[in-house]
Amino acid sequence: MVQMEWVKTLHLFGVIGWMAGVFYMPRLLVNIAEAHRDGEMTKRLEGMAFRLFRFCAGLGLIGIAAGLWIWLGYGVGGAWLHWKLVFVVLLIVYYAMSYVWLRQMMRGDYRHSSIFFRVYNEFSLLMFVPILIFAVIKLP
Repeated sequence: MVQMEWVKTLHLFGVIGWMAGVFYMPRLLVNIAEAHRDGEMTKRLEGMAFRLFRFCAGLGLIGIAAGLWIWLGYGVGGAWLHWKLVFVVLLIVYYAMSYVWLRQMMRGDYRHSSIFFRVYNEFSLLMFVPILIFAVIKLP
């Protein structure tokens, strides 16, 4: 099925672009928190983070749409997919929380330290690795 290969390519394109934002957004939150702590201007970093979030969220929507097409249009499935989707949903919530904290910072509400965001940064990898394993190895 040549068409399915193109849909898979579109899915990978969207997911890779989205993951760039998932991995980089917390790093920007660290930088914003540190700039605020040091009394530096944060507007430029906040603008960068906001634009990154929007752009990568759009790529994520492409990835989700193509993934749904593969799942529902071609009947790809199994227990591995259900487990993968659990971690995908967790990663979506993780990314949404980045946006919530960014908006708080943009309003001048700095609730978390740079150390908090450094620790938070590690959780994306802990969610991504199982997704990768389930997608490639198709564990039951």
